[in-house]
Order: sequence, then C-alpha cells, then structure tokens
Amino acid sequence: MKSELRKQVLQDMKAIPREQKQAMDQTLTERFLKHPFYQEAKVIATYLSFPHEFQTQELIEQALRDGKKVLIPKTYPKGRMDFVVYDAQQLVKTSFGLLEPQGNLEVVAASQIDLIHVPGLAFTTEGYRIGYGGGYYDRYLEHFTGHTLSTVYHYQVQDFFPENHDIPVQEVLIDEGNL
Repeated sequence: MKSELRKQVLQDMKAIPREQKQAMDQTLTERFLKHPFYQEAKVIATYLSFPHEFQTQELIEQALRDGKKVLIPKTYPKGRMDFVVYDAQQLVKTSFGLLEPQGNLEVVAASQIDLIHVPGLAFTTEGYRIGYGGGYYDRYLEHFTGHTLSTVYHYQVQDFFPENHDIPVQEVLIDEGNL
C-alpha cells in the first residue's frame, strides 16, 4: 500500500504545471518564514529538494539573510543521517540526482537544532507522513526534541494511511490556494 501511495503522489507532484508550482512554492515559503517555529529558531535544518518537491533554495537563502544557521542532511549507509552546516561550495550531485554535501563537513548535534523542515511524499493533516522509504528522518526524529514542520502541496494530503506511517511532524503547512 505504501509503495502504491508513494507512486501516485509522486505522479501527481510531477504533473503540477510549472507556473502553478512556482506560485505554490512562493506561498508556502512566505508562510514558513512567518511561522513562530521559524521566527524563534536560531538553527534550522532543511533539505535540498528534488524538482518535484517544494523548492527549498529561497527558504535557505532567506534564512541565511536572517542570520540563522542553516543545516542540510548528509546521509550514510544503513539509514544514518547527520545534519551539517550548509555550504553551497561543498555540494556534489549524487547518483540519485540530488545535491549532497561532501568534504570536510561541520556536523551539528540534534540537541543544537531548533527546527527541522521535514520532507515527505504523503501527509495527513495531523502530521503523519510517508517518506521516500529510506527511514532516515524516522530514525533521526525518534530522539529529536525540537520543532518539526513540513510544507506540502494539497496533492500530498491524505485522509488516512492504510498501514504504518512515519513519525509525525508537529505542523504541516499546506498550499490550499488551488483547492
């Protein structure tokens, strides 16, 4: 069931017309930047997005302008993930086509992170999510005590999940402009 849901949501996300997606990304970015979790955070972790996902580059750039320390994930075998300080000069394209940090990286402990911007494919309005299947965020969030927030398109919202789902985020910002 999870794999079918992932496939359907991914197909829906990739079918969003470019102009509509840009407008939705802009709306979600503005909402994220106004959110109290963001306003209060000094250290935020986000992700480097695939083309079909909410685009994080503007969010990263604004957070840096706002004087926040920005972190991005670095993944390792066996589902391990760390968050490292964002440095555009250290980004290398992986075999999955995603940019990932390489080189001498500054790892930041989970206890130092105020807010994690969590990716995923499908979400309920209660914050339950289905990710891409690697379990990286589930393992990381299991012991994380800071705030968690996700930005999603209305295509990604589900009423419920038919089976086990990933660790929930505290709040889901949904683009509802086209509903």
